[in-house]
Amino acid sequence: MPKRSELWCDMQVVERESEEVEVRGENGEKKEEGEERDVEKGEEVGFEYEEQAVAAESNTNDDHNQRDVHMSMMHRLNPTNPLRIVINSNTRAATPPPPSRFSHGSNNIRVGATPSPPHFSHTPPHSQPRSTPNPQPSITTLNSRKYTNKISLFLFLLHMVAAIGLVGFLIFKGVQGLIEASDNRVKRAEKRVLKFFLPQVEAASLLSITLAFAWQKAVRVWPKFFVHFILWTTFLMSLSAGILLICFQKPASDGVGVCFIAFAIGNGLYACWISQRIGFCSKILIKSLEPVSKFPDLNQPIYWMLGVGFLWMSLWNLAVIGALNFYFTPLMIVLLGLSLAWTAEVMRNVANITVSRVISLYYLRGMQSNTKFCFQRALSKSLGSACFGSLFVPAIETLRIVARALNLLEGEDEFMFSCAHCCLRVMESIFRYGNGWAFVQIAAYGKGFVKASQDTWELFERQEMEQIVDSDITSSICFLTGVCSGSMCVIVVAAWTARVHQSFTATISILAFFIGYLMTRIAMTLPHACVGSYLVCYAENPDNRLFDNTIKDRLALMKSGRDVAILTPRVPRRFAAR
Repeated sequence: MPKRSELWCDMQVVERESEEVEVRGENGEKKEEGEERDVEKGEEVGFEYEEQAVAAESNTNDDHNQRDVHMSMMHRLNPTNPLRIVINSNTRAATPPPPSRFSHGSNNIRVGATPSPPHFSHTPPHSQPRSTPNPQPSITTLNSRKYTNKISLFLFLLHMVAAIGLVGFLIFKGVQGLIEASDNRVKRAEKRVLKFFLPQVEAASLLSITLAFAWQKAVRVWPKFFVHFILWTTFLMSLSAGILLICFQKPASDGVGVCFIAFAIGNGLYACWISQRIGFCSKILIKSLEPVSKFPDLNQPIYWMLGVGFLWMSLWNLAVIGALNFYFTPLMIVLLGLSLAWTAEVMRNVANITVSRVISLYYLRGMQSNTKFCFQRALSKSLGSACFGSLFVPAIETLRIVARALNLLEGEDEFMFSCAHCCLRVMESIFRYGNGWAFVQIAAYGKGFVKASQDTWELFERQEMEQIVDSDITSSICFLTGVCSGSMCVIVVAAWTARVHQSFTATISILAFFIGYLMTRIAMTLPHACVGSYLVCYAENPDNRLFDNTIKDRLALMKSGRDVAILTPRVPRRFAAR
């Protein structure tokens, strides 16, 4: 009897529930269509959504209190009761629960705390929720496996094979002339060169690498003091070297001395001209060198390049001595000089790419990269871009100086006015398709030199940082550091040579300056690459927490007109459209 009464109550509940379903009729169908549309849009549904749907349906029913009682009575049914199964099969769920190993595609309405048992659902297939993935922005790969600028890489490797062959041949000819020469005059000349030429040049190489280590240590420890120090020390050293060479009263040494004095005058004017930018340059230099302490081995690629450069320059000096006893001596020395300049510039840019990759990945991704792997990548995948950029970046820097000079000379003269703006138009194109800032994107993303130059300049334009980039003097400081080392080598070597063999003074002075300059430029790669990475990575993501407000404040001052900056000349907007 108790079971029959319980069954009779359950049947009454079912009848009343079916009547409520018929009364809701059209409203329920409309709401189901709305639920289907929500599911198709991929909106978040689940237990909370189902509870909200049940609550919305109850609001449309006038007799909601009675319905809640019926639902609670239904929920108290035994899950295995046949009436419970019938009711669940007639009730449409908005969203199926997650599939389990016991049930696939089951749809239950969760009312209260008791979960529903697994059952078969009659929900149409189109009502199943479909997740619509949100499109993610494409991220440029940081591990490109392709070689960049393959033509320039092939040309550089071909040049190195020819250079090694030429250096070896000239060294052989020098040794052969010293040992097997039948003429005593030739032997005496060979011995004189070895005695009064080679020691001074090797001493210049040793002094240059010592100064290179000293300058790099100084710029990392005292960056703000170093900027002021190198500007005026270069002025004093180049002026002293010029005066010393003129004092020898030889035509060749007098000509070299005049060049040094002229450069010293230009250096002094430049130091006065950029005095308003020294403070900002020092701030950027200090801030950009902060990540260096996180990478203790960051200087190792530079040390390797300095060691290889020292050995190659020692062999190169022997080849110059051998060229003195060979045909077309001036042509051989010029070819050797050009080869050494390109090789040293490639070594400097290899170190530049290595440091730039380590620092840029730290800024862009927060990664602490392995310096060894970055160095191997610079020597393989990015070597072509380093070779290509080594040919054009020095020319670009030279044109940059010419453009500034023309801008200063521009006045009422119409011819000079036209020449200045013609040069500025050329500079605008050159800076867009080839600039020294490209090595950061070459290091980070493995791009070619031209593509990296375009993308980097677009970043600067997007952030309106052209004035910041134009007013940067880091490359000038590195250049003047090389000139300072070269001038010191000239002073030491010229005084030594004038004492033992004065006729070699001018030649040895030029070689000593050349060697000292190149070795120091390789050592100064670290601050140059750090500043470049700081500016380029800031242009790519100014909101990075690793950057402070130094650049933002500078841009605000420039836009408001409260900061006076001497910019790199570029085509004015009123002439750009002509």
